Amino acid sequence: MNLQDKIRVISDFPKQGISFKDITTLLKDPEAFRTAVKQMADFCHERPVDLIVGVESRGFILGAPLAYELGVGFALVRKPGKLPGDILRVEYDLEYGKDALEIHRDAIAPGMRIVLVDDLLATGGTIGAAAQLVEKVGAKISGCTFLIELTFLAGRSRLAGYDIQTLVQYQD
Repeated sequence: MNLQDKIRVISDFPKQGISFKDITTLLKDPEAFRTAVKQMADFCHERPVDLIVGVESRGFILGAPLAYELGVGFALVRKPGKLPGDILRVEYDLEYGKDALEIHRDAIAPGMRIVLVDDLLATGGTIGAAAQLVEKVGAKISGCTFLIELTFLAGRSRLAGYDIQTLVQYQD
């Protein structure tokens, strides 16, 4: 199955010049959704994994069934102010400003082997910050898996040293 055929591309959304990759069309197709999760699971089976960490918010949609498929736990990385309790926080640079991500301090134990999951690898800033959170507690990144990669934004270069899987690549 060609997963790219299941992703709707919407021109000029959310603003002029942007080509939005809408995964809702893939998610509503049970065979395509299962295929995507299975391909991510195949990637994970090739490395040690103790926990899947999904990045807000579409990383939750893919990460939770992936964790279930692998028989491991699942943890959330969220935008600031969304998690109760004791959190760890990492700030990162955007093109025009800063943003931050947070995780519960007790979500990951030192030495755990983590696979990070998100729907999209673009510039690599968000997933790079998520990796910093994981490593801040002494855990190890076993890999990063994404449904889509926008190769023209070179996000992979910000993730040097990590094993990366992307299921669908867009060149522009």
